[in-house]
Amino acid sequence: MSKTSTDFDSPWKDTLEWYFEPFISLCFPQIHSAIDWSHSCQFLDKELQKVVRDAQIGRRFADKLVQVWLLNGQETWILIHVEVQGKRETNFAHRMYTYNHRIADRYNRKVLSLAVLCDGNSSWRPTKYSSEVFGCTIEFKFLMVKLLDYKQKWEELEQSNNLFATVIMAHLKSQETRSNKQQRQAWKMSLTKRLYEQGYQRQDVLNLFHFIDWVMKLPKGLEQAFIQEITEYEKEQNMRYITSVERIGMERGRQEEAQKLLLRLLERRFKLSVPTEVKSSLQKLSIEQLEGLIDVVLTVDSWEQLLESLPE
Repeated sequence: MSKTSTDFDSPWKDTLEWYFEPFISLCFPQIHSAIDWSHSCQFLDKELQKVVRDAQIGRRFADKLVQVWLLNGQETWILIHVEVQGKRETNFAHRMYTYNHRIADRYNRKVLSLAVLCDGNSSWRPTKYSSEVFGCTIEFKFLMVKLLDYKQKWEELEQSNNLFATVIMAHLKSQETRSNKQQRQAWKMSLTKRLYEQGYQRQDVLNLFHFIDWVMKLPKGLEQAFIQEITEYEKEQNMRYITSVERIGMERGRQEEAQKLLLRLLERRFKLSVPTEVKSSLQKLSIEQLEGLIDVVLTVDSWEQLLESLPE
């Protein structure tokens, strides 16, 4: 159980799909202006999964492959790689090259590769991969955005009406308050209230809170205090979005169904009876963690690897 839940159950994947245009607009404005947004974007999850499996370089669950149309009429595929690790990864640029090359080769498409670095190392800024053997040279460059840089643009994020600004703000504050849970509770409340103050629609409030709630986990006592405070706030605003009984019931139902599905997959995939202690561990996981583990079950080679992937 050496890996953390960040390795596989990140909410980045859903968030990028829900807010793809705001994400591109905020993080890669030069690309946003070239895309014809009157055409619907298509998310090519199956195509990406095939390439990742073939590449044998490990599954990255926050990666997205998107088909877009440009204003010049051309069709383009955009590969978005979100790196959520907290430290430098030596092979990152090589992996970016491998993804791009294999997608382009398999589907005969031009692929634009974008990297979103969420780590806290300000000096780690990979943007290219190169290789040379006796004059035979490969040089691959990709576009990169470092979320840490937005700390210097905090006022712009606060004033922005771009939905993805909330995602970046929540991520930055989750890093900043890692060792101060009381401060994290205060920022979680502030960012959640901001969802209402911005006048977002109900579904956007729920979607963005889903991200805030995941990256800003609180100890049980502080979480209960947060729920009590947001409940009172919603009563004052007469908008029972986050604490509605209907939403809580739906989440509980999703969680139970995910647990059942995961247990069936484990038993069939590894041809064993799931140990009681593992079942108990699964009951404590969030819906996002359970859904992430379902993907892990399909990619690991052994029961031992699966156990190593369980969140602590």
